Amino acid sequence: MEIFSYMEKYAYEQVVFCHDKTSGLKAIVAIHNTTLGPALGGCRFWTYPNEDAAILDALRLARGMTYKSAAAGLNLGGGKSVIIGNPRTDKSEVLFRAFGRFIESLQGRYITAEDVGTNVADMDTIHQETEFVAGVSSSTHGSSGDPSPATAFGVWRGMKACAREAWGDEDLSGKTVAIQGVGNVGYHLGKHLHDEGAKLIVTDINEQNLERAVKELGAKAVKPEEIFGAKADIFAPCALGAILNAETIPQLKVQIIAGSANNQLKEEKDGDELQRLGIIYAPDYVINAGGVINVADELQGYNRDRAMKRVATVYDNVAKVIKMAKERKIPTYKAADLVAEERINKIGELHKKFIP
Repeated sequence: MEIFSYMEKYAYEQVVFCHDKTSGLKAIVAIHNTTLGPALGGCRFWTYPNEDAAILDALRLARGMTYKSAAAGLNLGGGKSVIIGNPRTDKSEVLFRAFGRFIESLQGRYITAEDVGTNVADMDTIHQETEFVAGVSSSTHGSSGDPSPATAFGVWRGMKACAREAWGDEDLSGKTVAIQGVGNVGYHLGKHLHDEGAKLIVTDINEQNLERAVKELGAKAVKPEEIFGAKADIFAPCALGAILNAETIPQLKVQIIAGSANNQLKEEKDGDELQRLGIIYAPDYVINAGGVINVADELQGYNRDRAMKRVATVYDNVAKVIKMAKERKIPTYKAADLVAEERINKIGELHKKFIP
């Protein structure tokens, strides 16, 4: 790919390629924007079909983190890292420590954390080489640990804001929610919904995840390809991205889309189509910000009660985006971008005024 053209088009600050022969580490760190503060974003460990796919994933995710933190009101920028490899077979202490040394060399411009394919134990290993890592099991500042429960709580809160817009009531009891992916986040989201009295339809490529949701949450399991056409009130994408597209959108029978997956729209025109159909879409980086809000609390000494109160404001952030979309007669994904960009631009101008 023409990486500098891509960076110029979307205003990226820095892309770092990390290689260590001893451990086999091949990693990419993308820093999109640090206007609001240091870039914070997780480390994804994934088997990519090629290097261009890994680079593009890092770039897209980093930009998403900029908008996510800005829309959530955090004083953080956007970054992301990816490690190329099989998370089941290629992990090692030396690999994560090598990665930690590269993170340390960035001197705080980027703070890493858990993401798809990595966990708290991996963050602990990285932490042996750098302080610029969040979500470890313990630290001098306190640790937030696994971000999945916080992400799920935020999605549940944002879903309730969508429900108030759609039906005039945020109560989800009796509503049917189709959850695509019941791994860490999807399962915890399902538990909130189950406890509230919602009915669940679920799918997952992992049979154990699916069986747990059926057994513990009373969910109805369907095949992965059937989840889009499931008769439900709400569709919650909680797996990988680009699943809202020209093929899947016509199958939907829901009034709300609200889930934790990143980059849910394959193309911007898919967001336009959702608006045309009258489906309320909660932009992914607004509704799934609970994890980063929770992790960000570590930077001032982690307090779980305070962190979860902040995560609960996802409700207000989603409601704000929906309100702006209605007032300006634009799709919610465009409204979300405006909320984030306006904050970044205003703070950026403020910084310029005080440059000595």
